[in-house]
Amino acid sequence: MTSRPVQAVAPPDPETVLNRARATFDIEADAVRGLKSRIGAGFVEAVRRILDVRGRVVVMGMGKSGHVGRKIAATLASTGTPAMFVHPAEASHGDLGMIQAVDLVIAISNSGESNELAAILPVVKRQGVPLVAITGRLDSMLARHADIVLDSGVEKEACPLNLAPTASTTAQMAMGDALAVALLDARGFGAEDFARSHPGGALGRKLLTLVGDLMRTGDEVPRIAPSASFSDLMREMSIKGLGAAAIVSPDGRALGIFTDGDLRRLVETGADLRALTAAEVMHADPRTVRADALGVEAAELMEQHRINSLLVVDAQGRLGGAVTINDLMRAKVI
Repeated sequence: MTSRPVQAVAPPDPETVLNRARATFDIEADAVRGLKSRIGAGFVEAVRRILDVRGRVVVMGMGKSGHVGRKIAATLASTGTPAMFVHPAEASHGDLGMIQAVDLVIAISNSGESNELAAILPVVKRQGVPLVAITGRLDSMLARHADIVLDSGVEKEACPLNLAPTASTTAQMAMGDALAVALLDARGFGAEDFARSHPGGALGRKLLTLVGDLMRTGDEVPRIAPSASFSDLMREMSIKGLGAAAIVSPDGRALGIFTDGDLRRLVETGADLRALTAAEVMHADPRTVRADALGVEAAELMEQHRINSLLVVDAQGRLGGAVTINDLMRAKVI
């Protein structure tokens, strides 16, 4: 068997490449804008039905519509609507058992004539499962089976052959995002709810990480009595390596703080450091934070006052620990 010789391809004309890309953006943007005028009572009813679902939203689609469906299911799940993707072909071979009567199905197909969907939709309907269709053809098999039809039709694909799903999948994705955002808003789903479903992400760390999760405690925190000598203060700071020390009363209250920056400024004054006590050099009424405050709140406080560390105290002002800018950076809160 002889292989077909590889034909040399001439380098593309840069302007032609850019024009094709710009045309793609225009076609797909027009496809999404066109959805605005075609949503109405059906979209509102779809949102209402999904809010009423006692089970899960099951998203289905074949081919490129299936890839879009997986993304829509993931977006719904991360914004407060329990959802999963079920592959229509696998559904015909047992996975249909994953769909229960308390669920709702969103089926996606641009043509609305997917054979794999056609094989299972009658079974879904016999179970009494509500069906929402996202399709580009309102006279299709899928539209006829659906309780609610969301029109995702496009005038043309961005593909110059008008064959490859491009503008149509963009429109499907936008319709799914519109549903997710409308549902998010209707549920009153906030930033903290989003963080709870994204604990490993940057937002999750910012909104879920508490100062108490990061702070140094016990012997890690430099602390000294107000009557201690300046030499003892420097020794405590050097041993603990925090760049600051807390001046603490006999009953454990944080009276003040002394930092490396304070030391540099004090040296510049030419004062006799050996004659000073911790109480004489400390900053009284230091900036503090509670252990149950968010780490991001501590970061904002440090930035606001241009400091690198905060003492952590309880409601009575007793010292419980300390947190530094480096602690927040290591935890990726900032």
